[in-house]
Amino acid sequence: MARNNKRQVENGKGGQDGRTRAGRGKRFWVIGSLLLIVAAASVLLGWMRMPAAADADKAMSTFTVRTDDLTITVTESGSIKAQESTDVMCEVEGRGVEIANIVPEGTVITPEDVAQGKILCELNASDLQDYYNRELIDFSSAKASYLEAQEAHLIQKKQNESDIATAQLAVEFGLMDLQNYLGKTASTKLMDQVKLDPNTQIDAAALLDFLDNPTGEGGGAKQKLKELNDTIILAEERLTQAQSELASTKKLFQANYAPEIEVRQKELSVNSYKIQHEQASDALDLYKRYDFPKQTKQLLSDYFEAERELERTFARTRSRLAQTQAKLESTEARFNLQREHVSKLERQIAACTIRATSPGIIIYGTSADWHSRREDPIEVGDMVRKGQKIFTIPNSNVMGVELRVHESSVNKVLPGQYTTITVEALPDMLFHGTVLKVAPLPDPQHSWFDPGVKVYTTQVTIDGTHEVLKPGMSAKVEILVEQLYDVKIVPLQVVANRAGKKVCYVATERGPEEREVQTGAFNNTFVEIAGGLEVGENVLLSPPRMVGSTVASESKDPSRVPGQEKKLPSNDEDGTATVERPAAEEPSVPTSQTP
Repeated sequence: MARNNKRQVENGKGGQDGRTRAGRGKRFWVIGSLLLIVAAASVLLGWMRMPAAADADKAMSTFTVRTDDLTITVTESGSIKAQESTDVMCEVEGRGVEIANIVPEGTVITPEDVAQGKILCELNASDLQDYYNRELIDFSSAKASYLEAQEAHLIQKKQNESDIATAQLAVEFGLMDLQNYLGKTASTKLMDQVKLDPNTQIDAAALLDFLDNPTGEGGGAKQKLKELNDTIILAEERLTQAQSELASTKKLFQANYAPEIEVRQKELSVNSYKIQHEQASDALDLYKRYDFPKQTKQLLSDYFEAERELERTFARTRSRLAQTQAKLESTEARFNLQREHVSKLERQIAACTIRATSPGIIIYGTSADWHSRREDPIEVGDMVRKGQKIFTIPNSNVMGVELRVHESSVNKVLPGQYTTITVEALPDMLFHGTVLKVAPLPDPQHSWFDPGVKVYTTQVTIDGTHEVLKPGMSAKVEILVEQLYDVKIVPLQVVANRAGKKVCYVATERGPEEREVQTGAFNNTFVEIAGGLEVGENVLLSPPRMVGSTVASESKDPSRVPGQEKKLPSNDEDGTATVERPAAEEPSVPTSQTP
């Protein structure tokens, strides 16, 4: 209304330029009155918006920036779990085997029990034993066949050696016979000629000429030729002598000094020697035309046939040896298969008796699953299958905690970090440990039940040996992420976000001063100030009213995730800034100006 009156006055001033100076003075007096009214209204409005005394004290409560140690931790809950455990599985194959006997759950296995091989569980092995007895018969048969095949293979190897030696000897003898008949030089020449051309014809005349050479090597053929030639020469000499004696006898007969009968005898001798000469010549001719070529070809053929027989012997021995080898390998494979089958049955029968292999506490396999523990607890008479867990023996000497770290804090947790552990069942005891490992991927089972929350399974080891710790106990683990010394700190709530910047409000003589700051690490109570504030400066614990009201409302937002990092501030529509920080329990911070 005051603004409208002001505009009307201004419009009126512009429209009455012709009025007198006295009228202008009157208008100025009216305008001044209106301005006084507007000022009074502003003062009244400011008085209405002033906080009450308590609110004013709270708005002006400060915290003095100081240097102190800052401990950064991540706290999560989990359960006690043995870091080392032995899972005892059913190793008997088949559709299932019955539990004949099993020790009670919770039985403590001592090192003495392990040394003595205490029986923890017995499975019914009667069917396996019957099957094993039948398989032993087949195994004995396979073993006999294998031994027989071994002997047959050895005999065949020896027989092959004998056959090859005989064939090689026949080749050697054939060569010796040929060389004995023709001589080494002639035999070699003839063999080379035939090997070069198997269809070549033997030139007997050329061989005879070669053998007739006095300088040539001797052989049976050359000796035969010499013998025949000597027979002819001897017959010729005898014939010549007989003819000479016949001529002399005829002269004496004509002179009547010799009887006619003597002439007849001499003629008979001449005719006899003629026949001998002709026979010797015919024998030499027959030898050269028939006997020599035949004998040469026969000996040469025998030699080459011996070589071919040697090759056939090699082939036969390889074939027979391959047959015995194949039979040996077949029987050996059957023997090995049957032996492995029998050994497997022996292992299966032995697996029906489960003995203690490590000390610890017996926990049935179904106890890890609540539904199985309730609906189908393991007991005598149950059927178990191969790979099914019968029970677990955790080693109580090496205990730890399995917890799930929220994704907002998982990057802070690293293997090797120091931890402090409290057990719900033992509230007066404090344990220490170390982060062992952090899962690289979120827990799929937890994501299935609550897709909006991602957690990472983390293993923490507990230092020392503690007999009071039992698997499954609830525990809380505080992980020391970082320990800062002598850093500037302020409470979390003094830092606000405005226009994309982190700011604090410093108390000055002129009133609150907005100061941009750089923050570092923080925990649920304090935050490190890396820049923007100096030690000794006082910062408002609650920013100005238009900021603080929004901060106070959002700090108690139940939808915030514990452990989530503080986000940058955002401006609301009315110009106020909000600070987002973990919705954990409101930290207790000093409300006085001194820490």
